[in-house]
Amino acid sequence: MSLPTPTEPRPEPEVVPAPPARERRRRTVRRRWITAIVIVLLIGVPAGYLLVSAGQSRDSGRDKERKWSATGLTSGWPSQVQRRIYQVPLPDNAWHVAYYETNNWKTSRLYVQFRTTEDQLAVFLATYGATPEDLQQGKITISARNQSVTGWDFGVSGPWSSLTHQQDDPLPTHNITVTRRPTGEALVYLVATSTP
Repeated sequence: MSLPTPTEPRPEPEVVPAPPARERRRRTVRRRWITAIVIVLLIGVPAGYLLVSAGQSRDSGRDKERKWSATGLTSGWPSQVQRRIYQVPLPDNAWHVAYYETNNWKTSRLYVQFRTTEDQLAVFLATYGATPEDLQQGKITISARNQSVTGWDFGVSGPWSSLTHQQDDPLPTHNITVTRRPTGEALVYLVATSTP
């Protein structure tokens, strides 16, 4: 019979002293700062992005509103879409080009003015099945109402000659008024009216 071996006493678990109150406070403050930073990143960044995006959208809307509420001619070429819709094939060498478009539920109009050479005037009129000889001397086909929209004044810088290119709706009708200069250039004013 064997003798039982004496069991060694188990060591007492080491008791870790609680950190001092100052250390606990430091950890609590650090944890709160980390929580605050996470909250700012999770909420503040998307909110800031939404504010910036809303501001840009509002500015874009104002730019569009300013463009469409403008009155009078705008220097530059009408867009290709506008030229195609209103059937206004401007000569490639045209200069001093300006345009203005009006739209309502009943009628849409594109007002265009430009300068070109006599040769290009003939090419331009040919697209409407006309020649420079078809222009009626001393006649202005652009109405006083349409002149007032753009500020055109045909009482000066004449002599004027005009023609009307009539088409059935919904195709646009074109009123063209021209004055020629001794320098060989022509000033062309056109109103294309489309009624859907």
